[in-house]
Amino acid sequence: MGDIENPPILLVMGLGCQLLTWSMPFCRKLIDAGYRVIRFDNRDIGLSGKLDGQRVTGNILLRLVRHELGQSSSVPYTVVDMAEDTIGLLDHLGIESAHIVGASMGGMITQVVAGSHPERIRSVSILFSSTNEAFLPPPDVRALAPLLKPPPKNATREQIIEHQATTFQTIGSKQFPTTRDERVADATEAYDRGYYPAGIVRQLAAITGTGSLAKYTKRITAPTVVIHGTADPLVRPAGGKAIARHVAGSELVLVDGMAHDIPNALVNRVVDTILTNVAKA
Repeated sequence: MGDIENPPILLVMGLGCQLLTWSMPFCRKLIDAGYRVIRFDNRDIGLSGKLDGQRVTGNILLRLVRHELGQSSSVPYTVVDMAEDTIGLLDHLGIESAHIVGASMGGMITQVVAGSHPERIRSVSILFSSTNEAFLPPPDVRALAPLLKPPPKNATREQIIEHQATTFQTIGSKQFPTTRDERVADATEAYDRGYYPAGIVRQLAAITGTGSLAKYTKRITAPTVVIHGTADPLVRPAGGKAIARHVAGSELVLVDGMAHDIPNALVNRVVDTILTNVAKA
């Protein structure tokens, strides 16, 4: 989106989320600032390629516990593989280097991309993410519950949409609320575009199976800002603080009342913070 001649900003989304999760108000503000915006579906989600037949074995809760203790599990692919997908996209588009913005799991992918391919990244902006290290504060159980109990296989379209809306309402910013109708509308658009629960399971496994990203995070040299909400119940603020601690010269911005989303009320503030960092490149 935007003029193809403008500097590119690559948006990397998180677990189970399609490119649609980067809202149009968010993207429009970047475009209006003079940038080309590129958003995409990670592997196993939306309209991107699916790894059908690649099963994740074992109990999800046990995998999460092992992950918190720093113990890896066997997985079909890792966050590192997803980072290489991202570089592959830049190659496909003929883009030598880009600014990168990653949210949640997308922030993890961003750390690997920026740490492994510093020559391809002009600036780094990371939203509500972590270094994936052991012993960071775990998610609130209530925020984790929808991931641990997805809709049954025989669930109707309406039941799945309601579950997705409830999930985002649970992890969303209570101080900057999004209405239930808006959540349902977003969930409906995502479901109708491409609902693929098996991919969500594999993406979650990728997070739990990758281990600490600190070795990549410490190699980041591009101007970096880490944005994290003080009310995030899914990825605690300690995750963002860990990223900032590992990146020399980075800026940590804690947003009071923001949780695990970018509500419309905070789009201007978040994008302005990103643009300030982008201007440093």
